[in-house]
Amino acid sequence: MAATVVRYLRSVGAATAAEPVDFLPRPDLRAVRDDERAPVDPGEFRRVLGQFASGVTVITAEDAAGPTGFACQSFASLSLDPPLVAFMVSRTSTTWPRIARAGVFCVNVLGAEQSVLCRGFAVSGADKFAGVSFDAAPVTGSPRLDGVPAWIDCRIQNVHTGGDHLIVVGRVEALGATDGAAPLLFHGGRFGRFSD
Repeated sequence: MAATVVRYLRSVGAATAAEPVDFLPRPDLRAVRDDERAPVDPGEFRRVLGQFASGVTVITAEDAAGPTGFACQSFASLSLDPPLVAFMVSRTSTTWPRIARAGVFCVNVLGAEQSVLCRGFAVSGADKFAGVSFDAAPVTGSPRLDGVPAWIDCRIQNVHTGGDHLIVVGRVEALGATDGAAPLLFHGGRFGRFSD
């Protein structure tokens, strides 16, 4: 079929090979133009949004260099059918390119007693897995941290831009939880726990 199409195009004088193209210089990557920026002070933005309490996760993956991961509070369930989750990561993250190359990740939902573990994964440039016990998530092999109340094993499905962050959508391949485990919460720049 393709050969027939090529013969027809040649018979009517159409080009069948791509002509050389002069590419324009690549533009600078920008989240928004200066005239699109809202008149909101970044410090005030952080202060106000810090009033939203959230859970805390560690997103992990394994590539040729070994295990990698980062602490992430910007995580949410996205869809039940198909089962999708999402997390947001800064475009300047040095961990994200390794997770992107792996093409898979595990969301480790942290428990109330795991604030030290969270702080370890929140620093940049350190060996975040030093002294951390984990095994392989059942489908992707991404690190599943010991003692977490819940874990979600995923494949990267889509990545979207969102200002100075990326929105990563993952398709859930396997998951598990420990009933009754207390979550680690983050609010106003501090860790806490849920109480009735």
